[in-house]
Amino acid sequence: MRGWIVIAGCLLCACSEGTRTPFVRSVVLTTPVVLERTSVRNYSGVVREAHEISLGFKTAGQIECIRVGEGDYVHRGQLLAELDDDDYRLGVEALQIQYDQLADEVERTERLFRQKSVSANDYEKAVAGLKQLGVQLQVNRNKLGYTKLYAPADGYVESVHFSPAEMVDAGTSVFTLLDVSSMEVEADIPAGEYRQRDRFTGYVCRPSGLGEDYRMRLLSLAPRADGNQLYRLRLAFAERPGRGLTAGMNVEVGISVADTAAARGVAVPLCAVFRDGGRPCVWELRPDSTVVKRVVTLGNTDSEGRAVVVEGLTGGERIVRAGVNVLQEGEKVRVIDAPGESNVGGML
Repeated sequence: MRGWIVIAGCLLCACSEGTRTPFVRSVVLTTPVVLERTSVRNYSGVVREAHEISLGFKTAGQIECIRVGEGDYVHRGQLLAELDDDDYRLGVEALQIQYDQLADEVERTERLFRQKSVSANDYEKAVAGLKQLGVQLQVNRNKLGYTKLYAPADGYVESVHFSPAEMVDAGTSVFTLLDVSSMEVEADIPAGEYRQRDRFTGYVCRPSGLGEDYRMRLLSLAPRADGNQLYRLRLAFAERPGRGLTAGMNVEVGISVADTAAARGVAVPLCAVFRDGGRPCVWELRPDSTVVKRVVTLGNTDSEGRAVVVEGLTGGERIVRAGVNVLQEGEKVRVIDAPGESNVGGML
């Protein structure tokens, strides 16, 4: 009887071992990233006005009125200030009277010349005198026009140096205008970036808070570093920016750099690569949930610290990222979405 009990117990243990669920290892997957031929480096920049213009009258006189104030935005051709033009106006009127009178005399002399009543010399003198008076009249008209000062470009009035009723000489600066019709962006780049300047392929700037990128073109890159070993980069807007962009605004400058080291291949996390017999490999997940070893050829790491695979992967594979050192060829695995809280970084 005791023998039958022992046999029955053995049979029950055998059945229990036969129905035990086999162990399936859990893994985390990643997809190789196809490397771009260019990378973007970002630096802080500032919007600058292209020019600072000192504006003054082309003739001397007493300021009659100033029509703008400091900080005002003005358009090209807008009237900024005027001089007292009474004397200039009287000078034009006086010469106009003389010119009209002489023009009548020349007309009579021409009729007499046709009738051969005056000599050719007298007629030519009369015509020359009329032309000379006409030049003087035009000079006075120009001086009258110079009593009005107009904005030569769109911009902001940075400062006003005189007040109405003050006397100014010709050429004396009355306004300082910030020309924003062709604004530019300045940024400082480090020496390491300057050495790669031949690989710069494009530029953009992103104003703080505006959420809009502007295409830029290179104006200049200073060949000499400042005291902080930084090189001054100047960029112009490829298209005229909107009024929301003003001088002194902080921007982020993006420089596209041709990445010759990453011109081909894909990038995978360093933890996805293991060595088998001295050869770098990765695990690829098959549709049947088993893994197969893929031998790869590595290049350098990219700017984000990932391993660059130049041969062995195309970019469409599903690669095991975590748990690579404990897997076996053909082993069936279970995919989890993300590493657990006790497996920070997916390194287990």
